Amino acid sequence: MRAKDAVGRYGEQVAARALVDAGMTVLARNWRCDAGEIDIVARDGDALVVCEVKTRSSTRFGTPFEAITREKAARLRRLATRWLAESGMHPPEVRFDVVGVTRSARGAAEVVHLRGVI
Repeated sequence: MRAKDAVGRYGEQVAARALVDAGMTVLARNWRCDAGEIDIVARDGDALVVCEVKTRSSTRFGTPFEAITREKAARLRRLATRWLAESGMHPPEVRFDVVGVTRSARGAAEVVHLRGVI
């Protein structure tokens, strides 16, 4: 496994735990289709949450949130449409969240959860 992949996997585990700790239910992780991948699909009350996770070892090259481009947001919306069609779910609300995880050399990672940003 490449170091970058290991950092990403770590961040997704931390993010999933943070979402559960916030009262959400994780429905899917790393859902893939030919058009791409959704990191986490969760339920927050009646809302379906499509969550992008961005992990960094430092902010030397920018924050995790700076990696969310218009193209990435548009692809995530298309992927959510596919996920909903395949799941057969019809939630009253679909929300797009981003969880930024910054690893620390010592101690716990910093986790920032932004709701409804995409």
